[in-house]
Amino acid sequence: MKVLIIEDDREIVEVVSLTFQMRWPEVDLVSTNLGEKGVELVESENPDIVILDLGLPDTSGYEVLKQIRAFSEVPIIILTIRADEADIVRGLEWGADDYMVKPFRQLELMSRIRALTRRASSSDQESPLVCGQLRFDPSTRQLTDGEREISLTRTEGAILEHLMRNAGQVVTYSRLAEEVWGEEYPDSTDSLRVYIRRLREKVEAEPGDPQIILTKTGIGYLLVKPG
Repeated sequence: MKVLIIEDDREIVEVVSLTFQMRWPEVDLVSTNLGEKGVELVESENPDIVILDLGLPDTSGYEVLKQIRAFSEVPIIILTIRADEADIVRGLEWGADDYMVKPFRQLELMSRIRALTRRASSSDQESPLVCGQLRFDPSTRQLTDGEREISLTRTEGAILEHLMRNAGQVVTYSRLAEEVWGEEYPDSTDSLRVYIRRLREKVEAEPGDPQIILTKTGIGYLLVKPG
């Protein structure tokens, strides 16, 4: 297991390194403070996951993300001080699989990394799920809506898969968070809200007036099951 962290804050790198040493000692951690070097390391080191900061001294983290996605499907988790939802959504649009905002909880980072690598390495040949016009293949994360093909990140795919498996039933925030990240965290409901908004933008005709993925305020989400 190899993790690449592209981060210019030495304190963050040291904290992450120490956390791995204590909680996941078999992991080989490689780091760089430069974005361009990070892209090169993805090619040369072939990491199992990348932890990417958006604020780098030589180039934008978004540009690094774009360059990596041009040749690699390695799981990428953004670790950033930018808490604005527009920044987070931009990162997801450019191919990040998950994100965390600094300051972060060390154990939550470990759990999210485990969840991403588990989904990336899963070889289960699961049957596609069908709900109305939506057809989702968990093995490829490919979603089709009628004739339209829609690409999802690993985290988006995990959320939609669980909603489709429970179509017509309300899935609570805590249950969905546990399914996606292994356990519920204090900020998991806010994170889910961002991902649900992203999914609605991809599958709803009017994302502001959803008819497919509904919110049950204070409880969770429901994927409408066609009658």
